Amino acid sequence: MLPDIPVFLKTGSDYKLLEKWNDTSGFQIDNTVMCLLLMLFKFGMDTVVFLLCSGKLYTSFLNMCSLSIVLGDMAMVLYVTAVWLLGPESSPVSLCYFLAHASAAFKALPLPMIAMGITDYCIEDTHHANKSSLCKFLRNSVLTLMVWMLAVIYSVASTKVELMELVYMTGIKALVCEVKESTFINFFILGLFSAVILMMLPFSTSIPMWVREAARLSKSREEQDNQRSDLFTSTSSTETKGSKENDVRENNWLRPPLGHSLTLGFALIWMPYLAVCVACLAFDFGAPAYNSVNVFWLECTNSFMVGVVFWVKSKSLGPYSNLPENICAWHVYWNLSKGTWQQPLPTAVFNPSEEKRNPLFYI
Repeated sequence: MLPDIPVFLKTGSDYKLLEKWNDTSGFQIDNTVMCLLLMLFKFGMDTVVFLLCSGKLYTSFLNMCSLSIVLGDMAMVLYVTAVWLLGPESSPVSLCYFLAHASAAFKALPLPMIAMGITDYCIEDTHHANKSSLCKFLRNSVLTLMVWMLAVIYSVASTKVELMELVYMTGIKALVCEVKESTFINFFILGLFSAVILMMLPFSTSIPMWVREAARLSKSREEQDNQRSDLFTSTSSTETKGSKENDVRENNWLRPPLGHSLTLGFALIWMPYLAVCVACLAFDFGAPAYNSVNVFWLECTNSFMVGVVFWVKSKSLGPYSNLPENICAWHVYWNLSKGTWQQPLPTAVFNPSEEKRNPLFYI
């Protein structure tokens, strides 16, 4: 027997409950308000995460994608609000049609976003490093629009919208429409969670010490930034740094491998989110793609890809990279593994004309 008050019905596909009524009692429930509240919550959550995690918009393609998802959430909120205020009879497009196509469009977003995002990061230190901010902004805007156009074309071509009526054994009837779930995101989150667990499990006893050491390195970095009035550090600051590095070398045998150190930096930020998502999957709490494809997931994926590219390029560049700023402190965890404190050099260090005018500037 089906439950008395279903929200999502799972019978091989996903269904969104729009309306429920009882012919005998005349009792009727319209779920438009609940749908609006859910979308308002997602819009607020995505906006907060975007403001906390995203840096300058022109720095990366995925930052622009995060903004586009926030704008997509706002468009959905405005439309559902209009349907609620005007009524379904006055709406040019039915709520069922809108939700079905929205879920299909959001379902098509993750794969091209990841593919183009990793390509953007791989070439960031080469072809596009010297481009102006405006060029980067325009390039990322055009690419983001292309991804959304592909998603909309996919939703129009693949979605068949039809209302279905379910009759319960209790006499209650429900009007539902089919929406799509993003299986790609489910498998991606499950795989990422499993990979982090498997990588950190053999070093579980050393993790607390590594976290304390990373916190000390991060604090030391902040102190050096506060003390540095120009490119030359004071003698006292240098002596302090040298004494701290000597203390670090004493525990060199406890240092994590570079890959595990960067994984630890990623896990400390994103493991709670991954754990909640895996728990929802374990208890079969499915959600339409327009809910599961959110800025939380995109910023988590962004951090993962930046970490991978940083790890690959650090073999030749060390902690120096032109990759965009990220919520994970990759430089701290690079130094946690290597045992030497190296901060990214200022951009002027790589200016040959400045070197000719003032050679001491580079000592």
